[in-house]
Amino acid sequence: MEAVTKTTGMPRTGDLARTNQEGAAMDDNIIVIIFDNEHTAYEGSKALDALHAEASITLYASAVIAKDDNGKVTVKQATDQGPLGTGVDLVTGSLIGLLGGAVGVTLGAEAKTFGGMLYDLAKVGVGEDFLGEVGQHLQPGKVAVVAEMWEEWVMPVDTHMEAAGGVVFRRARADVLDSEIAREAAALKAEIDDLKAEYARADREAKAKLQARISKAKASLQATMNRARAASEATKQEMDAKINSLKEQAARAQADTKIKLEARIAGVRSEYKRRVDRLHRAWELTGEALAL
Repeated sequence: MEAVTKTTGMPRTGDLARTNQEGAAMDDNIIVIIFDNEHTAYEGSKALDALHAEASITLYASAVIAKDDNGKVTVKQATDQGPLGTGVDLVTGSLIGLLGGAVGVTLGAEAKTFGGMLYDLAKVGVGEDFLGEVGQHLQPGKVAVVAEMWEEWVMPVDTHMEAAGGVVFRRARADVLDSEIAREAAALKAEIDDLKAEYARADREAKAKLQARISKAKASLQATMNRARAASEATKQEMDAKINSLKEQAARAQADTKIKLEARIAGVRSEYKRRVDRLHRAWELTGEALAL
């Protein structure tokens, strides 16, 4: 179950989606920290960089954004940590696009170009409720830091952001897209199987209509197969980037921290295998249905 951690005044920590046996959060989190002005937002961004440097968090990507009096969201600063690939960067960029609306994002002079800003919520891995709550608080004149990171504990970020004057919104990032593709592939295959069974019993006039429906369902299934292939490639790119970032952190870390980071690397690899296995199963389902 996903939960938002909103920090106002004293830090309040909600139940995160997954925890280890000691209660430490084991998720990659999407975090939006809202500030009253650019100065405090940049201070908050620097604090995240410092937490990353000391390996309290792994900061995959972050950006400072501002909302003007007309409701337009501008990216003031965008940064990557380590050898991050496009797959990781686009998660943060896509969320910014969703916050700004279809045509609401313009890039500031210091910002790098984000591609594919209009990725849907499934690709970002958060729900409409999270986006809605953040949107309600990101009022004109406000500035925010948007980031994707891994945290073992929520308090280091919450404490530093409160000190900088920020309000924290946190959501554990879910692999919504993978699940959606798998469900869609299974549903379309079942639909085609049913239509073919009906086709075998139908008369000549009905067969023509059923064949048209079968062809339409197969076209949708082919599109799903293409989505599964693209998602698999994007997942590999994202996981490779995250592992490289963690390896860079581990190379600079002390012995006890290095062990934690190496365990996290193993966890990312395990998560990658789980996600790719699901996508490959969806791929196999589409292949079976299209071959018949």
